[in-house]
Amino acid sequence: MSSSAADWRGRRVTVAGLGVSGIPAARVLHGLGAHVTVVNDGADERARAQAAELEAEGIEVRLGEDGSPARLPEGAELVVTAPGWRPDHPLFATAGAAGVPVWGDVELAWRLRDLDGRAPAPWLAVTGTNGKTTTVRMLASILEAAGLRTAAVGNIGVSLLDAVLGDERYDVLAVELSSYQLHWAPSVRAHSAAVLNLAPDHLDWHGSMEAYAADKGRVYEGNTVACVYNADATDKPSTEDLVREADVEEGCRAIGFTLGTPGPSQLGLVDDILVDRAFVANRQKQAQELAQVSDVNPPAPHNIANALAAAALARAFGVEPAAVREGLRNFRPDAHRIAFVAEVDGVAYVDDSKATNTHAAEASLAAYDPIVWIAGGLAKGAAFDELVARSAGRLRGAVLIGADRALVREALARHAPQVPVVDLDRTDTGAMAAAVREAARLARPGDTVLLAPACASMDMFVNYNKRGEAFEEAVRALAAGDA
Repeated sequence: MSSSAADWRGRRVTVAGLGVSGIPAARVLHGLGAHVTVVNDGADERARAQAAELEAEGIEVRLGEDGSPARLPEGAELVVTAPGWRPDHPLFATAGAAGVPVWGDVELAWRLRDLDGRAPAPWLAVTGTNGKTTTVRMLASILEAAGLRTAAVGNIGVSLLDAVLGDERYDVLAVELSSYQLHWAPSVRAHSAAVLNLAPDHLDWHGSMEAYAADKGRVYEGNTVACVYNADATDKPSTEDLVREADVEEGCRAIGFTLGTPGPSQLGLVDDILVDRAFVANRQKQAQELAQVSDVNPPAPHNIANALAAAALARAFGVEPAAVREGLRNFRPDAHRIAFVAEVDGVAYVDDSKATNTHAAEASLAAYDPIVWIAGGLAKGAAFDELVARSAGRLRGAVLIGADRALVREALARHAPQVPVVDLDRTDTGAMAAAVREAARLARPGDTVLLAPACASMDMFVNYNKRGEAFEEAVRALAAGDA
């Protein structure tokens, strides 16, 4: 399909799913003159209210079983899906059998990015199991420091459709892409892209680790300047393996980032300095200082890795070293990401509620020593043996909460039997306050009490933000002597 507005008039498009991506897609397509039918699996009160709004605008909506979302609307020429719809949904099987293409909202944005005939902004794309949002926001901060008109968009919560079709004109976009979004984005071709890391996640959606990695690797397809990979990764497939398998434009380079001393075509650390040996005149003999470790907030190892990846993408776009330093200094992390809350009686309390899987929790645990660890929640099928075995030497104690805390407790018994464990068998609103009190009892001056649950939050909290807020409130109460 062409990106010309005229070519959309009268096209019959099915949008799968209401919500943050489906509703904007439906409205954009309707505005272009397409005949849009929205199908949605759920028919709850919120879905009915959203449907009523769209129907008032002239968009057809089919809800729940009565709307038969598994049945492809008659005459459909394209399906645009919300990223969360699983590939094995019956609607997509029906579309495949009928030869109807399926796009995600990211693919739609890519196809429409030059709709007005003006040259579209290049995309600098970031994916990975953990660190995507932080890296994209660091990248946007660096690009802004370089004087470029930019925005952090995509899976970060800002619609790509709004970015490419809005009135604001950008020089470049910093784009966060999830594995779900990449699965449904076959045509996206970034200027440069990074895969930060790979660890088992969302395997129920993708079906296997191989399929998950393959979808992440799509971000490298068609890159024109740089494929940025994690040179320290040991898991297989590695991010470097994904670069090797990618079909890129002639002249596109593989650029590694490492927490060690960088080799040619890499960014890394020399003492406490972030240096570039990739975008310099003589990669064999030269290194360019970009920033100090102290410029990275917070300077935890995995966050320094995020900063190096962001710097690599910025340098691939021609940003000068001074802007890298300024952008990193200006960056402030989002809430609940290794956020220092307070020091109480010589013990630091750190909120990393965003560590919702074992890979993120391991990175967080690696940043502190010794630790009283608050963990647990919904495991999503994860195993905790490797995480505990690698982190056992740092643990002063552990306080376990949530539905699947037994899995963490059993891993601690196998790999860290010397670590005292408090198992909180409660899920009421006071559970987090109790966890903080127990952690304070186990901690000694100089320790860190770290909320890095390694699990999802929905067994006890609406989301990880609410979990982090409960932790911070409990720490403040402890500091005030109210705990």
